[in-house]
Amino acid sequence: MIAIIDYGMGNLRSVQKALEAVGAEACITSDEMVLRAAAKIVLPGVGAMRPAMERLKETGLVQRIHKEVALGKPFLGICLGYQLLFEKSTEGGAVKGLGLLSGTVEKFSDTVKVPQMGWNRISPVARHATMFKGIGEDPFVYFCHSYYVVPKDASVVAAWTDYGVRYASAVRRDNVWGLQFHPEKSQGVGLGILRNFVN
Repeated sequence: MIAIIDYGMGNLRSVQKALEAVGAEACITSDEMVLRAAAKIVLPGVGAMRPAMERLKETGLVQRIHKEVALGKPFLGICLGYQLLFEKSTEGGAVKGLGLLSGTVEKFSDTVKVPQMGWNRISPVARHATMFKGIGEDPFVYFCHSYYVVPKDASVVAAWTDYGVRYASAVRRDNVWGLQFHPEKSQGVGLGILRNFVN
């Protein structure tokens, strides 16, 4: 069973339906015991980092997330949930994230339309090929975001995207996966990536 963390900020049902479409059993929960029992965990999210962290703290799930990741449980952050994996964001002043990965979240420059909303390519990195098995070369996926991640360790970058700047649109370190784009809105490509996570 895959647990989708409900902290009041995300298109949870869409993520659940996408996971079910690739053969997973998925439940939406804010129950710590359910997260402990789950085989894998997904942290989705839409919105801003500060209220997201506040909501996660209110649920009391921050420590549980850290414990489950430390135990080696597969963990996937999507969109805002991806940005939450990192140490801090410049959004609305300095905001601390979960700190599961080293790096910051920065705003796109004024030279591009913000938010980036719509389809753009990802260029997968060969060493993280298992994330992108069967999805084709440099596929299009669906984005909606105004900030992008700058990892401190380039080895965690699983895919790059160009939008005014070349940035990390996916990461992976051991059991932690992160996707800036919305796999649940990215048709066959997105479902393929979710299938790889499930498997």
